[in-house]
Amino acid sequence: MDGCASTSKYTDPNGPMYYKGFYHLFYQYNPWGAVWGNLTWGHAVSEDLLHWLDLEPALKGDQWYDVGGVWSGSVTFRLDGTPIILYTGLAEDLEQTQNMAVPDDASDPFLRKWVKSSENPLLRHPDGVYKEDFRDPSTAWQVEDGSWRITIGTQVETDGMALVYKSRDLLHWELEKNVLYTIPGSGMWECLDFYPVAPTGRRGLDTSTRGPSVNHVLKVSSYNDQHDYYAVGSYNEVTQAFTPVNQELGVLYGLQYDYGKFYASKSFYDPVKKRRILWGWSNESDTEAQDIAKGWASLQAIPRTVWLDSELGDNLIQAPIEELKSLRGVKVSKAEVELEAGSILRIEGSYGGQLDIEVTFEYPDVSKVAFKYGRPLDDPFDCSEGGSAQRGVFGPFGLLVMADDALQEQTALFFYISQSKDRQWSTYFCSDQSRSSLLDGVDGSAYWGNVRVLPSENFLSLRVLVNLLSLSGCPIVFFYGFPICFP
Repeated sequence: MDGCASTSKYTDPNGPMYYKGFYHLFYQYNPWGAVWGNLTWGHAVSEDLLHWLDLEPALKGDQWYDVGGVWSGSVTFRLDGTPIILYTGLAEDLEQTQNMAVPDDASDPFLRKWVKSSENPLLRHPDGVYKEDFRDPSTAWQVEDGSWRITIGTQVETDGMALVYKSRDLLHWELEKNVLYTIPGSGMWECLDFYPVAPTGRRGLDTSTRGPSVNHVLKVSSYNDQHDYYAVGSYNEVTQAFTPVNQELGVLYGLQYDYGKFYASKSFYDPVKKRRILWGWSNESDTEAQDIAKGWASLQAIPRTVWLDSELGDNLIQAPIEELKSLRGVKVSKAEVELEAGSILRIEGSYGGQLDIEVTFEYPDVSKVAFKYGRPLDDPFDCSEGGSAQRGVFGPFGLLVMADDALQEQTALFFYISQSKDRQWSTYFCSDQSRSSLLDGVDGSAYWGNVRVLPSENFLSLRVLVNLLSLSGCPIVFFYGFPICFP
């Protein structure tokens, strides 16, 4: 499922949850045009995360503290099981405020009407924080004494940080003296997410779960470069400190949820299937003028299940939600295929605008290749435009999707195995969009990330979801293509 609203600009996912038989997703959008602005919270519900019913907008900017727009926020469940929304509002003078809304009728499974608290704004920017740099409250979690905590993104001068607030009633909040995490010079942090992960298995955990074996994930959306970074680490309830398990993979240093067009993500715990589901927003690849002409812009990426990689312990594993398999139709398969270098094999019967592709490649025995045959030391690997046309000892190998018969338009998804100066082999996954569309003005960027391959692993697996204009691959790279030759 890719979600897009008609005649609108569709941005950050907000407050995903499960309530009384329905999955809910709120989302920022502009109801009056396919450009950014007039931020309103749209609202959709689903029984299966695939088929969605759009409801009336949940929140509009109609008060002095949010007249400039309803920005990002989260849902928290009270102890009685009713949800509340904490969100950022933009005042007329551009001050960012933190506010609450509650259901008008908690017995309504659709939660069609929300009422803003008479005590809004609950929070205004603290001393030392600029009024335009204080936004996006997280889902609240409970600590051992029963009080609640939230984290809010900011920057002080150029130092990005995650502030922590505490409350007894989810209404009156007090700033903690210690920050959850900070990185000097990292710029503005927004759309923070903070949640626990089970030490083993795929099961998700409720946001307030704690224990000696439970680690946490801190996710930061970096305003500076528009990517979502995360780290796995320990959380100290007394000092409020988050400490990454692997300091080299600390937040903003190593790991991203996605290396393509995927931003402002938000996760939630699904109590039905005991899993944590991740939503993210994918921005456009074409121009604003083209967005206006077609009447819509951007979409929500396919939701994913995330869990801790228990073998490494410092990163997450992601997979598209299992419900997607229910949409599969005719199966086309091919096995035990050996490709000659530089060759292209067409998979007959796989032509279409919606595809779910799974492919596995045997990992080569790199120990049999002498170092002198690796890539030149002065020519390090990079997945730049045309990267799929480069030739090396091991790569590129992968798929061409959304391709026309003449291959004028094609999107390359491929692996590449490269040797470094210390004679260590590294595996990369890339998407090359330089030939994805013949349209003028379409982004032709290339996206790539490192694939961590364990010595015990003998295969590289790739799953690709094609939905006409969008493409998602696992390893995770989400982006748009706008082919015009491809029907």
